[in-house]
Amino acid sequence: MTNTTSRRSFMQKTAIATTGLAFLSPSIVSAFTNNCPYEGYNPYADTKTDFRTVTLGEHVRVKGTIYNKKSLIPIADATVEVWHLSPNSTKFRHRGKLKTNEDGTYNFITDLPNKENAKMRRIYFKVSHKNTSYFTELLLVPITSSAYITSKHWEENQELGEKVLPVSKKLLNTTTINFNVSI
Repeated sequence: MTNTTSRRSFMQKTAIATTGLAFLSPSIVSAFTNNCPYEGYNPYADTKTDFRTVTLGEHVRVKGTIYNKKSLIPIADATVEVWHLSPNSTKFRHRGKLKTNEDGTYNFITDLPNKENAKMRRIYFKVSHKNTSYFTELLLVPITSSAYITSKHWEENQELGEKVLPVSKKLLNTTTINFNVSI
């Protein structure tokens, strides 16, 4: 007589093995171990350039160029991921992903972000090209229609010279900001 495994034992072992594979899958592991220094990042954001949900509210248009850190040549086809707090909310529902064009430029429009407690309004960025990724943030002051960078962004992008500082202007309900990054 041969020794056979019972159906119940087989099902238990199969369930355990399947669960183990699911938890060790690279896509699952990367979803829980991303190295983002900012809250609210979602690697599965939709590809889009218009994040607006409010028609008549305050809007922010951000455009700029992604440069190679060493050569200062604009990078075509770099991925720019963007997210921020939704207006009048504590949730990061405004997010998207876009690519730079052949000139290395990007452009998107969004609603004015909500403000976190004791912080300025911010838009977060993850810029990627080939195997390099860079996280940064853009700070906003809607009353003066001004945009600022952090000291970290200043230190890590000084090779851009005058292009490192954001330039903003307001027309009606839209503030346009030029924000450049090097990776």
